[in-house]
Amino acid sequence: MDFFYNDPDAVVDDTLAGLARIAPIALTARDSAFRIAIDRERDPACVAVISGGGAGHEPAHAGFVGQGMLTAAVAGDLFTSPSVEAVLAAIRATTGPAGALLIIKNYTGDRLNFGLAAERARGEGYAVETVIVADDISLPDSVAARGLAGTVLVHKIAGHAAASGAELAEVHRQAEAAAVSMASIGLALSSATLPGTTREARPPELGLGIHNEPGVREVAPADAREAVALALAPLLDKTGDAGLAGQPCAVLVNNMGGCSTQEMHVLLNEVIAQAPDGLIETAVVPAPLMSSMNMHGFSITLLALDDTRRTALAAPVAAIGWPGACDVQAIEGATLNQPADSADAAGAQDASMAARMAAVCQAVVADRKRLDDLDAAAGDGDTGTAFARGANAVTSALDGERLSTGEPARMAREIGDILARDMGGSSGVLLSILATATGNALADGEDLAAALAAGVARMQHHGGAARGDRTLLDALCPALDVLADTGLSTHGWQQAAAAARAGAEATADMRQAGAGRAAYVRADALAGHVDPGAEAMVTIITAVADGFGQQ
Repeated sequence: MDFFYNDPDAVVDDTLAGLARIAPIALTARDSAFRIAIDRERDPACVAVISGGGAGHEPAHAGFVGQGMLTAAVAGDLFTSPSVEAVLAAIRATTGPAGALLIIKNYTGDRLNFGLAAERARGEGYAVETVIVADDISLPDSVAARGLAGTVLVHKIAGHAAASGAELAEVHRQAEAAAVSMASIGLALSSATLPGTTREARPPELGLGIHNEPGVREVAPADAREAVALALAPLLDKTGDAGLAGQPCAVLVNNMGGCSTQEMHVLLNEVIAQAPDGLIETAVVPAPLMSSMNMHGFSITLLALDDTRRTALAAPVAAIGWPGACDVQAIEGATLNQPADSADAAGAQDASMAARMAAVCQAVVADRKRLDDLDAAAGDGDTGTAFARGANAVTSALDGERLSTGEPARMAREIGDILARDMGGSSGVLLSILATATGNALADGEDLAAALAAGVARMQHHGGAARGDRTLLDALCPALDVLADTGLSTHGWQQAAAAARAGAEATADMRQAGAGRAAYVRADALAGHVDPGAEAMVTIITAVADGFGQQ
């Protein structure tokens, strides 16, 4: 299986059922002729705000049903408009004397089915108004603009007006005004995958709709910055047509279904950074709002703001699909109350020691890709990157003569500080403990071999790993055993490097890790792969043997 669906034909009903478990909605029975979600707490004295359309755009539209947004949502099959009878049933179920507003995306099926339902409802005596949302600006002027994620902003504005007790004419006016004061455009790296089908291979495209139709042109952004620039430029060109020129705006960066949370925040940051100063005042929290199944893409909507819309967007709602809106602000730097650094000036310098340390760091950086590849076999592929980051930080300190290379105990503790601050991850903390504890032991008069053994003991104490747990200790401990026996001679370091190599190689036969992230990896994924942390220690100890044989 590629997706967590049951029967492809039951995806829409299963999706609505999952929503109904947690949302403030009543849902029509699965075996009924209609799929309608209705606000359980609706006020019958207020204007009913109704929307809907084909499924596959979740959380639209049922996720926006709740006090302060939609009164009801009508769902069709995937990317297929609901029937006239379904829309009419929703009107009858929710509309009182105050009347109803239908919010319709500008697609032929939605316009026809919702429009005919409105006419029939009027014939039955209901007060019904409609608003068409056509916020897509990617198509030529000769082609009718589609309704995109800006529809959700109309839901919010109309829903707030209705919940505030406004009459139908005012709810309709606010919705119409919002619909013509916005502009949207989408960009995607891939198409969507409908349940039971395979994904169509398509290149990145600009100007997509929400029904998996191709974009207006192919694009090739190199990164998020270029992707946002490609989408934002035509939006800004259209600001005059949408009534946005010279006005502060709200921005909605919509996840079309396949973007990660990290991607969405990167995209939002880029939109705000690239927009003209002062243009974007409010941002909807980036989220899937009007998705296209699992399409790996986003859309940007700009909405001109006035006091009424600011209030509407900020108002809380019961609908669980609305993520909230926030004022845009400059990034404020945090002030940290750090203790005064008593070691601003490094201690004694030893050029020979500095050169040897630099050689060790250079060896680690050179081994980055190989270590990352080793880690990728059963981990997240970043061991080499982490060790290289630590080595580069130490190199920077050496270049700036910020390490006390002539005072081994002080230098070891300084290296511990650097690794804890700059290397990151568990490996950075563990090696920082090793370096710090080794420095403390050297300060107490221990020789290097004994000091390193003391550092390893503290690292084991805090980290919880032991030899045989498939960690860097499986290379480090055998090396230290050799140094304890042979001393810090050239021959001793060479033998230590050989022992480290043998210890690392032995990890390939260890089917279970006792500590670290590898402890969560199944045995068959570990088999035959040398532990990357142990291999990193081989790189370090070998470099030490090459450059520190004579003490």
